[in-house]
Amino acid sequence: MDTKYGKALHDDTVAIHTGRRPHAHYGVVNPPVYHASTILHETVDSWENRSPRRYTEDERGAMYGRVGTPTLFPLEEAITALEGGADTVLTPSGLGANTLGILSFVEKGGHILVPDSVYFPVRKFCDGVLARIGIETEYYDPHIGAGIDALIRANTNLIWLESPGSLTFEIQDLPAITAVAKARGVPTAIDNTWGAGYYLKPLLLGVDVSTQAATKYIVGHSDAMAGTVTANATHAERVRSTWMGLGNTLGPDDAYLAQRGLRTLGTRMPRHYENGVRIARWLEARPEVARVIHPALESHPGHAIWKRDFTGACGLFGFILKPSERAQIVSMMEGLQLFGMGASWGGYESLMTTSNVTKARSVSPWQEPGQLMRIHIGLENADDLIADLEAGFERLAG
Repeated sequence: MDTKYGKALHDDTVAIHTGRRPHAHYGVVNPPVYHASTILHETVDSWENRSPRRYTEDERGAMYGRVGTPTLFPLEEAITALEGGADTVLTPSGLGANTLGILSFVEKGGHILVPDSVYFPVRKFCDGVLARIGIETEYYDPHIGAGIDALIRANTNLIWLESPGSLTFEIQDLPAITAVAKARGVPTAIDNTWGAGYYLKPLLLGVDVSTQAATKYIVGHSDAMAGTVTANATHAERVRSTWMGLGNTLGPDDAYLAQRGLRTLGTRMPRHYENGVRIARWLEARPEVARVIHPALESHPGHAIWKRDFTGACGLFGFILKPSERAQIVSMMEGLQLFGMGASWGGYESLMTTSNVTKARSVSPWQEPGQLMRIHIGLENADDLIADLEAGFERLAG
């Protein structure tokens, strides 16, 4: 909730109103796209005292296109309010947000802790880029909770979190881990894309930095890429200065599309939640399915923690087929009419792909015999989606 209007506002209202200043743009409802590198100053004093600053109703403050324009400022402000942080910076992708969140804290000779269920490109970044510059990554069981204390060293720079975990949707006990981290003086950061800053508020649970692939639910229309990094007051300056040093800014057109998507977040997320849970329960009853991996289902091992910390669920989850021949799975997948096959998720459309976890684990090996499926439930009519899946299962059986 945001309180700048004199009273607490619900997230739906925050997502619609925060950051918009129509009368700073001739009454235009949506902040316009500023394509800008050079920002001119009218006086020497203004030039010599320039700084990257936000804009108000009567002042359009900016310093240089790379460090922000009136197209980016409203999005930063709105995400900050939604996440409950002190400041937000924007990046060209979700991976860019994650790597910025990590680079803001690592130091030469340092050590970071990363859950074994982490998004695979982050694992590649840790094992590649970080290893080359002398930063050691140690992977841990995402269910570790307060047991993370035993893994913290004198040179631990950061504890990375991701809840639910990528592909296999493990739920982490954030309050337990952050309590230990604070007691040991170690910062924490989380990939909060699944919660979208809407169904999970990590900073309120003790996490220091929350990142998102805004490409997913904030953009919401599969037509732009963006990342967000929101920090609490303790770490906001460190994150922003790292972002400034890397020059890792978001382009104005993508920022505009992310803003446009954000304004309907509160309408779209409940539909993803409702559709997703309904189809997850339907899948759970199918004879072809060995297990459904959805935190909102009572059968999920982390359901109690999800129910405590989250206020809802997005449309992304997994399920495991009973052992089947590849040709059967291909027939099921390639005949689907409403489910596309493609990377990403969070858009209005439904997607389904096969997943391979074997290379993405080092602490907790994946041992399920059946094919792991990754499914994103969009905004279509759920009955139509179920009919499409049902026809797919008929092809699988045939």
